[in-house]
Amino acid sequence: MNQTLEAYADTIVPGEKRFPEDRAVAGAAPGPGAVAAGALELLNFDATGVTAGLPYLAQSLNDHAKSYAGEVDLELDYDVPPFVALPYEHRRELVNRLTTPGHPEKDGWVSLALFCNMAFDSAAHKHTADAIREGHPGLLALGYRPPDADGFWRFPKYGYGRKLAELHPDTTASGSPA
Repeated sequence: MNQTLEAYADTIVPGEKRFPEDRAVAGAAPGPGAVAAGALELLNFDATGVTAGLPYLAQSLNDHAKSYAGEVDLELDYDVPPFVALPYEHRRELVNRLTTPGHPEKDGWVSLALFCNMAFDSAAHKHTADAIREGHPGLLALGYRPPDADGFWRFPKYGYGRKLAELHPDTTASGSPA
């Protein structure tokens, strides 16, 4: 199940292989992808609501991979799960089909894809400061930087190029409204 889910996550946010014999991570992009960012950790986090369905999704994905391989006349290596055995381009095509409007299982596959993206984009399974301290690849790629020494983030440059408002006079030292 884990290899199949890793291969799915790697299809959503591709990365480089973790080691030369890595079959789940196809190595379709430089740098770390969803797997290195903790996609499996997030998927197995109970708060997602998808954890109980992961065995079904992995089995279903492998069943779809077998059908797809037959359709495109692709011989699979059965030393690994069928979806893992698909070359990256075929994984991408199959995921595209599964997430296309009108596919009867689309909602499940899109949900799984969203969590894979979240693992990379927001490290939703970790406290932001911890993720940055640990060198979370997605947050670093997005430009997140560690907080100041006191644990607070300050932004000396305004996101819109100008200050939008003055701090309210009743704001507490922690940044909360009084």
